[in-house]
Amino acid sequence: MRTVKHEGCATCQLKCDIYLTAKEMDLEHELMPVQVMYKKHETICRQKTRITHAIVVVEGSAKMSIDGINNKNIILNILLPSNYIGLLAVYGTPESPYNVAALSDCRTCHIDIGLIRTMYYNNQNFMHRLNQAFGKSVTTIMRKLISLNQKQVRGKVAESLLYLSELYDSTRFVLTVTRKELAELSAISEENAVRVLTEFKNEGIIDMNGKEVFLKEYGMLETISAIG
Repeated sequence: MRTVKHEGCATCQLKCDIYLTAKEMDLEHELMPVQVMYKKHETICRQKTRITHAIVVVEGSAKMSIDGINNKNIILNILLPSNYIGLLAVYGTPESPYNVAALSDCRTCHIDIGLIRTMYYNNQNFMHRLNQAFGKSVTTIMRKLISLNQKQVRGKVAESLLYLSELYDSTRFVLTVTRKELAELSAISEENAVRVLTEFKNEGIIDMNGKEVFLKEYGMLETISAIG
């Protein structure tokens, strides 16, 4: 982790909702964001620690996970640029319910959570956008619960591949997670994840070349995911 000088939100290409709302409310001078660089695998926030800042992913990718029993963690979500971390504090959750760690070298922007609360309660558009983001996050977690409880191993891996395809908006993408992390995303063992990937490849459903994945039979994966 390394704190770097922030050049100012006005020159940042991301132009996140926090900056745009602060500008609209004439609160730019109160933002005082801190830019922090994280190397691959470094922890960005830890479960059960107090939330003091909203964190915006500016560059790179990260994984959101929760601690499981016997060190069997579950990955809930993959975070990309413009995604937020720590906004649950706005909804009355003072401690982080999840861990976030960098999947690649990450650049993040940290903004005091108190200012975020001020903007949330005094700007209806900002409140609406955060509520939408929160609702989307809850929907993702609900889908994950259904997968955990009702789907078999092949259905779980199929769902994870579809999720990654949607995330990267392509049926061909570079797998940014390891086989172990794909297993944690699917809530199964690494051995089972590797076995199912091999089965899918042998059946012509997917193709893999190193870390590049091509979903050849997208509809088939949807069927496998749906029937569990």
